[in-house]
Amino acid sequence: MRVPPFGVGTFRLTGQTVIDSLRHALDLGYRAVDTAQIYGNEAEIGQAIAESGIERSELFITTKIWTDNYARNKLVPSLRESLKKLRTEYVDLTLIHWPAPGNGVELAEYMAALAEAKALGLTRQIGLSNFNIELTRQAIAAVGKGEIATNQIELSPYLQSRKLVAFLEEQGIAVTSYMTLAYGKVLQDPELAQIADKHQATIAQVALAWALQLGHAVIPSSTRRENLASNLLARELRLDADDMARIARLERNGREVDPKGLSPRWD
Repeated sequence: MRVPPFGVGTFRLTGQTVIDSLRHALDLGYRAVDTAQIYGNEAEIGQAIAESGIERSELFITTKIWTDNYARNKLVPSLRESLKKLRTEYVDLTLIHWPAPGNGVELAEYMAALAEAKALGLTRQIGLSNFNIELTRQAIAAVGKGEIATNQIELSPYLQSRKLVAFLEEQGIAVTSYMTLAYGKVLQDPELAQIADKHQATIAQVALAWALQLGHAVIPSSTRRENLASNLLARELRLDADDMARIARLERNGREVDPKGLSPRWD
């Protein structure tokens, strides 16, 4: 994979909360950090990273371009501003946050601007977030096959997006799963609870291990050090074929995130 399989997310974490969360995560061994311009926490993340003393080369930092900055004359300057906040000369991965059809900027324009950011050395890799199959095809056509590192999508035991995942795998594009716990809804699932009991694990560990075993990257977040530590243990959990089959049957198209005006037509 061109993206680390396990990272820490920072969605909805701001101010001292995100600083403390990231300090705990880095101390526990996390080295991949996911943020976005719209999260409003890049400066705090930059502070926490700087204060950690960890070498930049050991970290993998992802940010996402917000829709207001898609125009060719805005994307690169906005990324430069993100780099200042993050206190780094480059990020490892920059994503288009939402396809936002009809927002006035054509896909070919913002993908060209994203490719320019890579050519300038502002980002090591480029990718997508929340893109369906057709829009991913258009993005590939705009920047070239092999250029798109990942498509970060909502994916959980309740929303498995098998058609989109199969397409991305065919194209050699890594899947990054966000909302893997479905806003915590899967933590109440009796089927997952049985699997967790079987392995003497937590339900969160089971859900994360499921995604990892499918070959996806995960970026769970938490404000609690004990949860951050517990989530990491999902890397060591091995689910058997029966476990994976049981989880596969939990699919219910349970989408949690679908903002009007930003979302594509889902596959």
